[in-house]
Parts: sequence; C-alpha cells; structure tokens
Amino acid sequence: MEICGLHLRYMSHYFQSGKQYHLLFISRHLGVYHVSKETEQSAIALFGDVMSPRCIRIYFTKRKELMIKKVPSVLAAIIISFSAIAQHQEVPENAALWKEKQQLTEDTTSLFHAFKKGQVHGHFRYYFMATDNTSGLSDYYANSVGGGIKYETAPFKGFQFGVSGFFVFNIGSSDLSMPDPKTNQANRYEIGLFDVEDPSNKKVDRLEELYLKYSWKHSHITFGKQLINTPFINLQDGRMRPTEVGGLYGEINDLKNTKIEGGYLYELSPRSTVKWYKTGESIGLYPSGVNPDGTMSGYEGNLESKGIGMLGITEKFGKNISVKVWDVFVENIFTSALLQADYNYPLKGNSKLVAGLQYIRQDAVQDGGNEDPAKTYFKKGGHSQAFGSKLGWENSRWQTSLNYTRITADGRYLMPREWGRDPLFTFLPRERNEGLGDVNAYMARVGYSIPKARLTLQTGIGYYDLPDVTNFALNKYGIPSYTQLNVDVRHEFNGFLKGLEAQLLFVYKGKSGNSYENDKYVINKVDMSSWNVVFNYDF
Repeated sequence: MEICGLHLRYMSHYFQSGKQYHLLFISRHLGVYHVSKETEQSAIALFGDVMSPRCIRIYFTKRKELMIKKVPSVLAAIIISFSAIAQHQEVPENAALWKEKQQLTEDTTSLFHAFKKGQVHGHFRYYFMATDNTSGLSDYYANSVGGGIKYETAPFKGFQFGVSGFFVFNIGSSDLSMPDPKTNQANRYEIGLFDVEDPSNKKVDRLEELYLKYSWKHSHITFGKQLINTPFINLQDGRMRPTEVGGLYGEINDLKNTKIEGGYLYELSPRSTVKWYKTGESIGLYPSGVNPDGTMSGYEGNLESKGIGMLGITEKFGKNISVKVWDVFVENIFTSALLQADYNYPLKGNSKLVAGLQYIRQDAVQDGGNEDPAKTYFKKGGHSQAFGSKLGWENSRWQTSLNYTRITADGRYLMPREWGRDPLFTFLPRERNEGLGDVNAYMARVGYSIPKARLTLQTGIGYYDLPDVTNFALNKYGIPSYTQLNVDVRHEFNGFLKGLEAQLLFVYKGKSGNSYENDKYVINKVDMSSWNVVFNYDF
C-alpha cells in the first residue's frame, strides 16, 4: 500500500539535520504542508528514489511522539489495519513477531555505543484453549501464560546483534499426557501450547533468536537463529511460540519491482518444542500418520539431510500484477516449488477486485530420506501437484474471497507440519490438507474492520472433499471429508491498555465423510469445536 508513491514503512524514518527531527511524508490532499523549500529539497535528496518531489510534504516536531494534525480518518484506518496482527500471521507478511519499531538509525560510532543504543522489546501472551469432542470422547482444556524479551543492538558499520528468549507456564489444564480411553488417541491441540515431546512439562523455556545481521539500503542478510515467514517454512504462530530456524537467510529489496530472498537452513526449533534439531531430526516430532501401505510411519529419527536450500523471487508487473516463484530443496528428501500470480483491479469508491492463481509441484529426492520404504518420508520416485484459485472483492473495511484448491491424485501433498502451515488459498486455522491427495477444497472468507473501535471480524467456511479414510496412499492421517467454520474476532486496546490485543477464535468441524463407526477417525478431527481466547501484550 502506498501514499503518493511512498511505502508506509518510511513514515517512521528520520534523518540528522542539525538536530534530530521526525519526518512524516503524506500526500498533499491529507492537508499537511512543508515548512520550507530548503527542507523539502533536503528530503528529496534523501528519499527521491522512492517518491516523486511533488508528493513530499514534511511536518516537523521536536517531541518524541509524532503529532499528526489534520490527517483524515482514512489514514488512521490504514495504520490500524497494519497493526492489528495478533496471531495466525499471514504467510506473505514479514516475520515481525516482536513488533519492533522499524526505524532507519545511523551507524553508531563504536561497538560500545551500538550496545548502549540498542532496543529492548517485550511480549507477553495468555492463551486459553478448549476442545469439545462429540459425546463419549474426551474433552480437553488448557491455560497457558508466557513472556519473553528481545534485545537488538543499534547498527555498527551495518551490523546488528540480536538475542531473545521466552518462557511458558501451564497454569491449569487437563492431563494432556493421558490418551482418550476409548480410542487410545492422544491430545492434538492443547499440547501445542507447551512441549509436544513431554506432555507433563509444565514449565517451558528456550533460547529463540541469536543472530548477527548485516543491512545495506533496504536489504539485509542474517546468520544464526532467526524468524522467517515464507510459503513453506513459516511462523505458524497459532500457539504460544512460533517455529524458529537456524542458518543464513537474506532479502534483497533494492531492485526495481523485484524482491529476492533465500538462504540455507541447517537447524529448526519447531513450534511447541524446546530443543533445536538438525533438518532430518525435525521431521516426525509431531504425529506422523501412516505409510502409503497403511503401516505406521517410521521416519521419526530415521531421516538424513544436510540442510534446506531456499530461493524466492517476487516480481511486480505494473501496479496490478505480482508473480512469485519459490523453491525449497531439502537435501536427500524432497523438493517443493510454488508459482503464484496475484492480480488486483481498481474499482470506484476505493475498492478493488482481487484474484490469484497457484501451482505447487513436489518431487522426491533420491530415496526420500531413507532407503527403507517403511522409514522414508517421501516415497521414492513420488511426486504431487496442487492447483489453487482465488477471486474476491475488497475495500477499506471489507475483504471477501472465494477460494478453491485441487490436490491431484498423483500423490500426497507433503510438507513437514513442524516447519509451518499450508500456503494453500483454502487454508483455515486448526486443520490442514497436508498429507492428502485427490482433494477438492472450497472456502469462502469474509472480513470486516471497524477502525474507530479498533475491531476486526473475520469468518471463513469451507467444504473439504477428501479421499476415504481407508485410502492410506492418499490420506496419511485418516481424516474424513469435513466442513469447517471459523469465526475470528480481534480487538486492539488503546489508552491505558495500549499494546494489549485480544482475540477470540471459534472453530467447528463437521463430519461429511465415512468414519466406519471407528472413533479414531473422529476424535480431534471432526464433529468437534475448538475455543481459543488469546491476550497479547507488546512493549
């Protein structure tokens, strides 16, 4: 989103001109005017590569807080819509989990000043989750609270050092280590708030970020433990803590209409875990389903890989078309490629039509992780394909879309659940189509925002036509066809409670396929409701 050619992220930047002044750039019809020709020319020299001179309007203030005068409510609505991210961060977004203030700060003069002028960011989260299964099956609930601190130095010759950690406490929950007595199935959702490897662990803490970053212009490269948000490996921040990765990862944002990102990853700390794992070890920490022949999957602890190579390119064609190409190569296991095109067509009244097309292709690499078919992740010689489409209408308050996904019967669409959520257009939180083939998925989404109340509402309803639960070759986790309804309400507080965000997420999944009167295909999968109440506080 732009205002007169200038991205919103530049609005918080400042530069040195005798004294430090904040700069606010907005277009002429918002009613804020420059103070002098000399000042305007200075700004043109600094930011002329991202905006035209006629669009520069500068407003100075010596106070620490930016005072914006005569700015219409449309600008406030834009700002609120960008700041109302609580959970379930969308894949195309940057991995700004800590909500740091993005500022262009000058290089400090010494290493001492780099540490002294660094920034501290804090985040606290309370999460209540409850699963209401059908009569006769176990219900679950959990209360979790946690907090964390991140510190990042100021730049020194382009370099910055960052470190963060987080703790989580179980403050009252069901016995998540006890399986359901009727089906012998383990808890699925609530355990994700804590440690999936040790359900009895009531105190979770882990080192999260530990990195060295080098920045130039609007690009950067980071080495170490860090957060990334890509189509296939992403935060999946729908519990207490997200998925973290370790390696070398960078973004190049200084090419006209082109963004290039990618890198090499050698370790991961998946959501709902405490430790860091090598690439092969990180696959299979979550429930692993069955092999194509129906036997229990045996790849946990039996996969070998030297790491993950990633490359993504996003190209803009004019103002309306964007095309992204992604490839993820998991050495010795599989490769996954994505091609996606997005289009928007402006309409009258500050609204627009949006459309998208998506194609995913996956192929096994060598033996798919292990020469023993019973212990491999991706069937040797196997491949899968998925197609997606989206059509919608949006304005400043409404967002609507109709979405469709087709996973062909060539094979299962596979992506380690430990690494992130599905990039499919039809994705709804609390269920995935990973591990499935021969799928037809239909989903409608409607969102509405009330800027003055700092309130957003979103609902999604979908029908997911899946293979029969006994078709093990195309249904890895034994999920029947189902319908799903999501209702998501979020509120951002202001005044005394500024920094606090609240979220209510309700999910219902109804069975549409045959479960053969076997409740192991039902519990935690269909004919169930999920209640989620979340409070986030950032400072």
